[in-house]
Amino acid sequence: MLQGQVALVTGGGTGIGAVISHELARHGAQVAIASRDPEHHRGIIGEIESLGQEALALSADVRRPDQVQTMVQQVLDKFGRLDILVNNAAGNFLCAAEQLSYNGWKAVVDIVLNGSFIVSQAVLPSMKTQKGGNIINIGATYAWLAAPYLAHSGAAKAGVLNLTRTLAVEWAGYGIRVNAVTPGPIEGTEGVSRLMGNPQVREATIRSIPLRRLGKKEEIAWAILYLLSPAAAYVTGHNLVVDGGMCLGSRQYGAEGQGAAHIY
Repeated sequence: MLQGQVALVTGGGTGIGAVISHELARHGAQVAIASRDPEHHRGIIGEIESLGQEALALSADVRRPDQVQTMVQQVLDKFGRLDILVNNAAGNFLCAAEQLSYNGWKAVVDIVLNGSFIVSQAVLPSMKTQKGGNIINIGATYAWLAAPYLAHSGAAKAGVLNLTRTLAVEWAGYGIRVNAVTPGPIEGTEGVSRLMGNPQVREATIRSIPLRRLGKKEEIAWAILYLLSPAAAYVTGHNLVVDGGMCLGSRQYGAEGQGAAHIY
């Protein structure tokens, strides 16, 4: 499906990002993986090469425009083109807004929101020259809900979703589609491990999800693949929520688990 295309995945060496990188390669793309820590590249680069695809490990801080420009140029020097950008780099921690320092606020907003803009702007010239491309941003359900202890991340992710819609309109004339994928609770991620270490919290969370389970990392990658595919050629500015229905707010439905029979 992605044969002949080149993808750049920021934060693509670990967690959901690594699975996204793997799935893009499995479907034919050559993949450049960017991370601040070169150690994060080791496993996924080998996985991609074992699939018969070329991979490029890059070290860059998405908050630094100079480093981002160098990173994009390295991709172009290696592969000669750049078709897909996945803005997956993120930073987060729990902190009540009352105790949140300016530096803590700024660090998360710089990585999540400013980084998404900086990298998107850096790939624009090559995508314009090619007369097309795809940009995928990663959202969060708390971008439009209250986000206790996550004011910094919630505000940044809300900005990312607005940026998605704005760039979709501004860059449509260049043949560039810009969409977002927003995960719900995903099994095996750092966030879920940190927040659901308590079995009771985990059970309560699963009860609040109409589909009654946590998501899989692969399901986020598959949502991205759909948006990159010809099947989504007329889709831009969209936020595809992959959360098992959790953000729909049907607490009674989720808690009692009786489905449509209970409603009717």
